[in-house]
Amino acid sequence: MPIAFKEWAVTVRALAEGEQLVTLRKGGIREENKNFELEHERFFLYPTFDHQRNDLVRQSHHPELRRALEEGVWPDEEPPARALIQDGGIPQPDRVRIRSWAEVTDHFTISDRRMVDALSPFYVWTSDYAEKRLQWKRRHPLHVLLLRVHRIPRPVTVRVKDEYHGCRSWVEIDRELPYEGTPVMADEEFERARVEIHTVCADAEEAVPA
Repeated sequence: MPIAFKEWAVTVRALAEGEQLVTLRKGGIREENKNFELEHERFFLYPTFDHQRNDLVRQSHHPELRRALEEGVWPDEEPPARALIQDGGIPQPDRVRIRSWAEVTDHFTISDRRMVDALSPFYVWTSDYAEKRLQWKRRHPLHVLLLRVHRIPRPVTVRVKDEYHGCRSWVEIDRELPYEGTPVMADEEFERARVEIHTVCADAEEAVPA
């Protein structure tokens, strides 16, 4: 079965538009070992609305929150965008749209707050939220994945199954998905950003080879 990586819908949207290049992960409570493990180096991007909050997305990217609702399909009607800022958020949709896939070009683990701050041009979350990811489970380093994202020719609608819910990184999709399409960022632009990210993470003691 095709493997997909779960991220907030607004984050998946940013990755698919080339506005975000990295993701940061420590692992959810439903991970097999309670910590994140890079089990796959190529995967589809699965949008979720679990815990998605607009106050943890940079102000400049708030207009994208409404567009992120397009990543889900609800049985009655699309929830209003204001629901994203209310307690409890919005219900999970019946189906989600898979628009892109990614390959991991580089993998670092870091434990320095300054590195998290320096990576902020490459993600759409607030620095405060990114630092919270670092501080959670303080004894464990934060995984930084640099992603080369491709948009597939046509979005594929996938039914949301019960086992997809919860704080987990990986899900198995029960239908065929194509590893096709074009990169969301030109090669030269991506390589320039990759050099910058390497510079930020170069001093990480826990750097992991690509």
